[in-house]
Amino acid sequence: MDGVIQIGFLTLAVDRLLAMIAITAFIILVPLFAERLHARKPHVIMATIVGILASRAAYVLLNLEAYSIEPWSALAFWQGGFTVWPGAIAAAVVVAWRSGNWLKASALAAVPLGIALILTGAHRGLAAPPVPLPSSLVVQTLDGKPMHLDAMRGEPFVLNLWATWCPPCQREMPMMADVAARSPIPVFFINQGEDAPKIRAFLNDRRLTEATVLVDTRGALGSALQAPALPTTLFVDATGQVRVRHSGEISRAALTATIRNLERNPP
Repeated sequence: MDGVIQIGFLTLAVDRLLAMIAITAFIILVPLFAERLHARKPHVIMATIVGILASRAAYVLLNLEAYSIEPWSALAFWQGGFTVWPGAIAAAVVVAWRSGNWLKASALAAVPLGIALILTGAHRGLAAPPVPLPSSLVVQTLDGKPMHLDAMRGEPFVLNLWATWCPPCQREMPMMADVAARSPIPVFFINQGEDAPKIRAFLNDRRLTEATVLVDTRGALGSALQAPALPTTLFVDATGQVRVRHSGEISRAALTATIRNLERNPP
């Protein structure tokens, strides 16, 4: 699950930025090492593709229950969901395949494995630390009744910041509503800056329930947590700490896995 890096108006998820850097480093470094070793020219592009597919396949298999509900979502690469080491091992096998001898093969295979090790460490180092959910925040139901988020302390819960005009929000909402209906912990959908009639029209059009939909008319929660990107999903533990923050569209697998982890690992 990812933190974010803000560059001007551009918001980048840390895990995806690191993945792009790792892939670029792999494409550049492997041919350089092969040339220094006087090894045969490796199939770098093939190795990259195989590595990405292996990484994705491993993640899907580890979260097969979630993907069995929506099999097509296994192709939704933009949602994230990759397991680093299977991909690195697959890429290592491909680059070592034509190297010439075992010594050169071992040296070339070490490149993707080393990159994977650095990537894993960097991701842990840059992961957003838990932060307290701001106190005294008040949102409203669609009927205009105030709801104090402080009243939720004592049990874990999930907050999804969204808006009707946001395409990723529109895509993930039906899936999130389905997960919320089955979730052992509460999941609230907090609309940012829109009025109740507009929100109700959106929900009615998509046949979604309004039971756990709340309104943050001034976008106070997003501002307080410095979460300018929509959608943003916050996983809050029983002490009111935001343990995980996911910026952008979330997959069913990531959502259910993080809810399960929040439930099973109390503070």
